[in-house]
Amino acid sequence: MERLPRERDEEAGIGMASTVQCMPGDERLISGGEGHVHLFGVRHLSPAGAYHLRTLLDQVKPSVVLVEGPSDATEWISQLSAKGVVPPVALMAYTESLPVRTLLYPFASYSPEYEAFRWAAANGADAAFIDLPSDISVTLYEYRKQALLERQESEQADEVLQAAREEAFESKRQYYTRQHQLYEQIAQLAGEQNYESYWERHFEHDGKMEGYRHEITELSWQMRRLLEDDERKADPIESAVNEVRESYMRLEISRRLAAGIPPEKIVVVTGAHHVSGLDGSLAPMTEQELAKLPRTPTKRTLMPYSYYKLSSQSGYGAGNPAPAYFELMWDCLQDGALDNLPSLYLSHIAQRLREQGTYRSTASVIEGVRLAQTLASLRGSNQPILEDLRDAAVVTLGYGERSVVAEAMVRTEIGTSIGFLPEGISQTPIQDDLNRQLKRLKLTKYKSAVATDLELDLRENRRVKTKELAYQDLERSILLHRLELLGVSFASRRTLRSDAPAWSEHWVLQWTPEAEIQLIESTLKGETIEWAAAYAIRERLAGCADVAEAAKLVRLSCDCGLTACMEEARAALQRLSVDGQQFTALAQAAFELSALVHYGSLRRTDTEVLVPLLQQLFFRAALLLVDAAGCSDDAATQMLSAIHQLHTVSQDQHERIDDEVWQRQLWELASRDDRNARLSGYAFAIMLERHAVTEEACEQEVSRRLSPGIPADLGAGWFEGLSLRNRYALLSRPSLWRQLDSYIQSLEPEQFRRSLVFLRRSFGAFEPREKAAVAELLGDLWGASASMEAEALQEPLTDDEQTAIAALDDFDFGDF
Repeated sequence: MERLPRERDEEAGIGMASTVQCMPGDERLISGGEGHVHLFGVRHLSPAGAYHLRTLLDQVKPSVVLVEGPSDATEWISQLSAKGVVPPVALMAYTESLPVRTLLYPFASYSPEYEAFRWAAANGADAAFIDLPSDISVTLYEYRKQALLERQESEQADEVLQAAREEAFESKRQYYTRQHQLYEQIAQLAGEQNYESYWERHFEHDGKMEGYRHEITELSWQMRRLLEDDERKADPIESAVNEVRESYMRLEISRRLAAGIPPEKIVVVTGAHHVSGLDGSLAPMTEQELAKLPRTPTKRTLMPYSYYKLSSQSGYGAGNPAPAYFELMWDCLQDGALDNLPSLYLSHIAQRLREQGTYRSTASVIEGVRLAQTLASLRGSNQPILEDLRDAAVVTLGYGERSVVAEAMVRTEIGTSIGFLPEGISQTPIQDDLNRQLKRLKLTKYKSAVATDLELDLRENRRVKTKELAYQDLERSILLHRLELLGVSFASRRTLRSDAPAWSEHWVLQWTPEAEIQLIESTLKGETIEWAAAYAIRERLAGCADVAEAAKLVRLSCDCGLTACMEEARAALQRLSVDGQQFTALAQAAFELSALVHYGSLRRTDTEVLVPLLQQLFFRAALLLVDAAGCSDDAATQMLSAIHQLHTVSQDQHERIDDEVWQRQLWELASRDDRNARLSGYAFAIMLERHAVTEEACEQEVSRRLSPGIPADLGAGWFEGLSLRNRYALLSRPSLWRQLDSYIQSLEPEQFRRSLVFLRRSFGAFEPREKAAVAELLGDLWGASASMEAEALQEPLTDDEQTAIAALDDFDFGDF
């Protein structure tokens, strides 16, 4: 998925805003007949902008409200303003083919555009989007990204193409850096810490509408001029895209004028950067020019959004780093009580602190309000802004420590709100299907921005009356596995401990706008979650050439409750297993099938059809064990895991598989001197664990493997493999430690240093109590008492010992 920016200012994360009104004598307006079209430039998430726009709409009472946004999404405006819709929500356009590219248009309750929709719906006015249709916008953004690469000829070398890509990236990075610097220079000239503080103090708290509109008009024009000067030097393609967009918006306005709508009855709401581009003196795009623009088919949908996603911390600022705080401001503006904002903000922080167990009194809140007002007056304003309130909260509620109030401030400023779309609001079929599934399985409450744990018990619940409730957790598991398969990040499965029962699953559920986008993208695979999951399985099967992957798909199909896909995956696994020659892949495949056969009844799936295939995979893997063990030490790590998996199968399915073949192969590997020593030691440990080795045979093998003269790679490596299993059995054999002690003492200095690689890996995996037991065993061999051992282990290293350890840093361990 590639997400495209809505517009330049938002992509930079710092929105630019302005307002242009129908002022007497102002020539920078669209003319039409005897009047002027009203242009209202906005910052896309601005409470003051929404408030003043509402005032203008009440005064002008337009018959048409035109808003910057994809013109092919006008039909969705009525649904955005429908009863029951709870912002934040977003309009999303996405391509109909892979790779999916998307355009997002988010709206909060205090977005000027959203307020325009609500006003139009309440007053019987027409509302429409006037920006380029989404099928053109998504194509232009793609062309913009590729434009700097097109000059490279196909025969050029890869490094030249890479240099061009880097040049394109650096050009855009420099452009946004310069843009940001311009904003910050304005803040510095005004004596503010940053542009956000400057904006809020001078515009969000300016209650005089005429002054607000006049000042923002000049700011818009001056910034446009400065940005365009830099834009032509840094990114002419960006400028060209904006000119095409503005030309099209002028076309949409001219269409309304041509239809006979009086210009004074038209209000245009657009991003401030584009206000000067909608000047009536500029020619609109022609219908012929429009027909020549490239298009990529798109679809559109609505989706819930979140305040976290709107915040600058999530990478999409749009000039609104504190959406929950600005919602408080919007509520105060609507109530005509902006003076209440400081007390509301600090009261919310105090409440959050109390919820966390930290008590703060009302008196502290009052002192915080007074301090914020004092700070504001020192900076030349009547109303505290967010920076003033933050400083006051740290002093009066955090007692000077920001860490005390940091979490409460984040929750107050950003919040955890997530939008809601009621039934009947058009969405993609797969969105509707998920909502039905969540409601049916009583999971709707988990569709929250706050991560929540969910424990599932896949066994039948015999205490309920209906079959649906009896298997509710199983049905939940199927849905969550399907979403995980589709890459929808709503649910992530956690394994808290290795010995967790097979009937238990632990999930963490958290809904994000990204999850909604991922779900919408899955529409290309199927109109329901089940169909999309089946498509995803078949898509992976089509490119599957590995038995281990095919076995995973068999198990995944079962987890997702896709019986037909499970059979297709089984057939693919059967076909691939005929020529399978890799021990690790066959072992992994057998392990997957074994787990499915062993616990398949939990998922009410008939797994007996898999038993013959399991037997075949196990037998082939067992016969390949010894040959595969002639590998390097690097490859041995993967081999160890595969041997463990196949041995687990032999234990779980001992009645179904040929365990005698497996034992013979293990014993041969344990006895061979020409195989990887670590793997031979591991095989010997398994035979010890199975009580297939007598004490006498064990002492003989240990003596042979750890006899003086055996290179460290073989001796210490064999012991490392031996120590990976059943350490209690090793600790109960003093003879093994005597032999290891004698072997280590027999090594030459260089060989001893090489042995440290294996010994450190061996004992590094031991638990503290096991290391203490080893020390006690060795102490007995050396004639030391337990108290002496404990005292010696607690003593700090001497200078000589530290020097000896430091000397190992310069030792050449070769390929170790």
